[in-house]
Amino acid sequence: MRMRIVDAFTDRPFAGNPAGVLLLDAFPGDDRLQNVALEVNHAETAFAHPLPPGGEADWALRWFTPVAEVDQCGHATLATAHVLFGTGAHTGPVRFATRSGVLVATPAEDGSITLDFPTAPLTPVELPDGVAEALGAEPLTVLDTGPHLGDLLVELADEKTVHALRPDHGALGAHSRRGIIATARAENPALGYDYVSRCFFPNLGIDEDPVTGSAHTALAPYWSERLGRTALTGLQASPRSGRVRTELRGERTMLTGRAVTVIEGELLAW
Repeated sequence: MRMRIVDAFTDRPFAGNPAGVLLLDAFPGDDRLQNVALEVNHAETAFAHPLPPGGEADWALRWFTPVAEVDQCGHATLATAHVLFGTGAHTGPVRFATRSGVLVATPAEDGSITLDFPTAPLTPVELPDGVAEALGAEPLTVLDTGPHLGDLLVELADEKTVHALRPDHGALGAHSRRGIIATARAENPALGYDYVSRCFFPNLGIDEDPVTGSAHTALAPYWSERLGRTALTGLQASPRSGRVRTELRGERTMLTGRAVTVIEGELLAW
């Protein structure tokens, strides 16, 4: 069984967000998928298998962190599409059947891939007690990102504050289903990005996610409203770092990035 490790939302190895990708004939039991994801021990491992022709989707796709299956994952979807296109297992746009509905990945001639994801609904909420202390910064704005994400999106004072965060991950886990998305406006847009973010998901066994495609389905509408443009670029300022180009199209958000395969090997225990 061929396993691949792909760095997503980057054009160079050892940056962006690594994901395991395993192409199957069918899904086995959930315990087996979870054990493989734990063994790979990246933020997500993606499992996909082809579907019969003529349906609404081409491949079934599921995502697992080391501790749980998740409803939505951008970087592992990008990684899976990269593997399908790179190996010739699929050509042209690919439709994935997922827990978040049918998601489409479209390759471009320049090597980038665009994902079509549902836009996260944003609802202003009160700052829960203890979030500022756990995060280590006082949010300016707090929003709930809806059921598919289950995060709190918080805007901080400036980019420097986002970079400097050293949160108490254990304490953060008490305040959201999945985690916290911290963001701020870019200090210098001439550097090629419009906003920065960092994402902390302690409830999924991920203290800090390197680059979170799904979070940008909330970041895109948030910053598009404030900056007055539907097409933006976000920098996720984790130690590995990565960029996500976003385009807001109403109830859908386009996420564009690149990916690099860094490891291929045989999964011997299956």
